[in-house]
Amino acid sequence: MSGAPSPSLRRQLGLWSAVAVLVGSTIGSGIFRSPAGIATRLPGPLPLVGVFVAAGILALCGALTLAEVGSAYPRTGGIYVYIREAFGRLPAFLFGWAEFVIIRAASLGAISITCAEYTLRVAGFDPAVQPYDDWAHWLAAVAIVLSSSVNVLGVRSSSAVQNVTTLAKYGGLLFIVVLAFAIGLPQSGGHFAPLAPPGSFTFGAFGLALVSTLWIFDGWADVSFVGGEIKDAQRTLPKALVLGTLLVLAIYLAAIFGYLSVLSVQEIAGSRLVAADVAQRLIGPAGVLFVSVTVMLSTFGTLNGTLLTAPRIFFAMADDGLFFKALGKVHPKFETPYVAVLTCAALGVAFVLLRSFEQLADAFVTAIVPFYALAVASVYVLRRRGAASGYAPSFRVPGYPVVPALFIASAVFLLGNAILDETSRWATLGVLGGIAAGVPVYHLVFAKGARREG
Repeated sequence: MSGAPSPSLRRQLGLWSAVAVLVGSTIGSGIFRSPAGIATRLPGPLPLVGVFVAAGILALCGALTLAEVGSAYPRTGGIYVYIREAFGRLPAFLFGWAEFVIIRAASLGAISITCAEYTLRVAGFDPAVQPYDDWAHWLAAVAIVLSSSVNVLGVRSSSAVQNVTTLAKYGGLLFIVVLAFAIGLPQSGGHFAPLAPPGSFTFGAFGLALVSTLWIFDGWADVSFVGGEIKDAQRTLPKALVLGTLLVLAIYLAAIFGYLSVLSVQEIAGSRLVAADVAQRLIGPAGVLFVSVTVMLSTFGTLNGTLLTAPRIFFAMADDGLFFKALGKVHPKFETPYVAVLTCAALGVAFVLLRSFEQLADAFVTAIVPFYALAVASVYVLRRRGAASGYAPSFRVPGYPVVPALFIASAVFLLGNAILDETSRWATLGVLGGIAAGVPVYHLVFAKGARREG
């Protein structure tokens, strides 16, 4: 079987480093920036909090399910491996294809542009005006190159960066929340009433807002991509998935309640940089500087985490004969899949120079949701095959079969809603068409090589 872990990538990551990969890959720009768009669609405290609760529950359902599958297949490539083992090579290839042409490049672009904007803000420049809005794109490209260099130099170096930036971003966000509850809430009494004003909730608006909220939560599955480099992965990977997701959910809910302690929903909807506006109101210009530094470190950490995890997908595919052979090369000194890292970085640079943040974030979520659903659905197929096929997980998802079904049903709802909605229909179909374009590529270029490998 070609799915055996490559001996050239060593297991070097412990539990807390794996948790840092998940938390650091998840907490990026979203919680500091995206609540404005979400509040615009759901202009009421209860719908706003509700969509974060819903997204957190979905992420936790996904994490619990992948904790089971990942404990049975703790290999480099993560979701790619789970889809391949359950559904075969073509669906697995389409996941890697989507990651290559849309998902990771869009993710790197969206994260790096926010990192660049906040870096300019820390330096005293306004990234919303000329020439600094153009500078932001070039600075974002530099951030991608710098992070890719760290990841080529070794898993230990990238893990060290991830640990430090994760502590900084989690601590910084927690500090803002504490200030909001300690200073803002006593002053304003909070902005929690009326809970659900007329017109603040429709199923269609909730579905579109949920897409944006899932962007904020995305990253909960990324640690699975480095499963082949985690120590005692059969036990450590499930713990990292569940613990990391719970930590993210806790700080996100605290942040939303903290924002509502200081700003009304209407003020949140009009705030492009909501965390900075909260800090500005609480402690003045020093608060804005603190938030700007926190977001700068946060997004660079997420950028680092993305370039640590995503290239492992292409490495695993190349090892299977399902992608370009060069992407499976390991650096002889640094023991990293350096060609895959540099290729991923090059695509991210191209995207960030050509697309806006909103275009990048929406494309990312639309493209990855179907494959999250497939990876979660793999648990049904693999359980049915049982131990006779080699499926022997050390962790079992609680609430089976309801927990995986809840995630899958929600993914179907999200895609269906995006296709039915006139504002997102053509963009959604365009992304899905780009994924479907991988079918002829697979049959014409890679299928024959994959059969030889298998």
